[in-house]
Amino acid sequence: MKASPKINPAKLFIGFIFSREEIYLKTKSILEKKFGQSDFESQILPFNHTHYYKNEFGADLKRKFISFRRLCKPEKLPYIKIITNKIEIKFSRQDRRQINIDPGILNLSKVILVTTKDYRHRIYLDKGIYAEVTLYYQNKSFQSWEWTYPDYKTQAYMQIFNTIRGIYVQQINAFIKKSI
Repeated sequence: MKASPKINPAKLFIGFIFSREEIYLKTKSILEKKFGQSDFESQILPFNHTHYYKNEFGADLKRKFISFRRLCKPEKLPYIKIITNKIEIKFSRQDRRQINIDPGILNLSKVILVTTKDYRHRIYLDKGIYAEVTLYYQNKSFQSWEWTYPDYKTQAYMQIFNTIRGIYVQQINAFIKKSI
């Protein structure tokens, strides 16, 4: 019987959608206590690619991404999503969220998002959590699929994920060197 191949750790990142920056800052602080220090923080971007969250959050929504210095095991994604869902509930007022927290992982070849919603291109992981490959890496940049969310198809998001991937390349090279 062959041994299982060694799976390299992945780069944990989180995308936020919010209208009030103070909620973002409180949430970021909680997440850094749980997952360690962040090593990347994007600028605030307008979130205007859908009206999906307007009734819940209001208008003038913002988007921000962070990634974490500590690499994570891909199989931890369902548990990470459960934690972020609990944080969303903690900050909810009158059954309305004030922040949307979308965790995902990045490796050399792809960006994976997790969700509680099933769809034809998503794979069930565990604990009611599904995963989708949202972007793939080809020709020195991330590329989108037909199902990729419109905001993730933008050049601004591609730059963010290419930057995070650059940080990850350095980390994973050091990790592999230590493992030899």
